[in-house]
Amino acid sequence: MRMIKKLLTVVALSASLMAETLTLSGTVISDNEKMITSRFMGFVTSVNVSEGEKVKKNQILYSIDSREIDSGKRQAELSLQMYQNQYSNVLINLERHRRLLKKDMVSKYEVENLELAEKNLQDMISISKARLQEVNNQYRYLNITAPNDGVVIAKNIKVGEMAMPGMPAIVLSDLSNLKISAEISESNLALVQHGKKVTVNIPSLQIVSIGEVTAIIPSSNPMTHTFKIKVSFKNRNKSVYPGMYATIDIN
Repeated sequence: MRMIKKLLTVVALSASLMAETLTLSGTVISDNEKMITSRFMGFVTSVNVSEGEKVKKNQILYSIDSREIDSGKRQAELSLQMYQNQYSNVLINLERHRRLLKKDMVSKYEVENLELAEKNLQDMISISKARLQEVNNQYRYLNITAPNDGVVIAKNIKVGEMAMPGMPAIVLSDLSNLKISAEISESNLALVQHGKKVTVNIPSLQIVSIGEVTAIIPSSNPMTHTFKIKVSFKNRNKSVYPGMYATIDIN
């Protein structure tokens, strides 16, 4: 009889402990996922990466042609040449009018107008030179590079296609900043707070780690009445990728 009571007590304690642990199903995500796009429009001349490939910071992902920049450079060069020609003509007229002014053959007003024109053209030449330099600097944007180490999870561009500013060509996921995303029911929301320690499991890799709740998204799903939470964890395994199944144990 005494043994039966002990057994019942152990079973009751085990059930109590199990009831105090909430397990959530989740997914590994990257908290630093970037949509890579070109700054200028142009035809794609080369694509140097494929989906699933790991890349290093500053590695060239793809390149576009220089037609749009070439057109802007020609316009800037023509504007600069025009202002330089006008400036040369104004200088010649200004020197002539200054000589004539000494002989009282022109008015001081005419000389002052030419001096003002000289100053304005100097300003326009400076602006045109700066514009030309700016266009020349744009050539470095023809090669689109990785902003950080990561893995290519989507490639939406091919050689010969038109790259458009603002249109994501490559999606890059940072593997150094992985988190677990999960949904928790409204009734259990009181169990989690920012900074709460939880247990993270990635079954496929047999990883068990201590994690920390870093975000509670306060936008409830109107269909399921769940809230999204994000949990950070120390990732020492290079085989962990976004999209892997994970669980979160909350005491």
